[in-house]
Amino acid sequence: MPLYEYWCPNCKRKFTVYLAAFDSPVPPCPQCGKNGLERRFSTFSMTRSYKDVYDGILGDSKLKKGMLHNEPQALAEWNKRMGGGEKPAPEYEEMVGRLEHGEMPKEITEKPKGKKPRKKSK
Repeated sequence: MPLYEYWCPNCKRKFTVYLAAFDSPVPPCPQCGKNGLERRFSTFSMTRSYKDVYDGILGDSKLKKGMLHNEPQALAEWNKRMGGGEKPAPEYEEMVGRLEHGEMPKEITEKPKGKKPRKKSK
């Protein structure tokens, strides 16, 4: 299947796009709509499987203990290891940075406010 990766210099995001042929016209950015996406070289295989990554995480007793206790730094480390070295979206980078500095983002720690869920009637 012809899938190609593109980088948008305007909104700083990477996209995977299906194109019918290699010489198909470059589409506009699906996020911001601007033209000028840059084709990126993309890999088609991983040197480590997800199982290898999980085994590495589960074999790291300090990281595992930190994750079980919801320590922000452990959650940030887990995210980095699971990312496979790819550059994440800016919003994601910001949240991981906050975790690395010991801060738990409000979206993670606060329960949503609002009505209690209604019980289903039979």
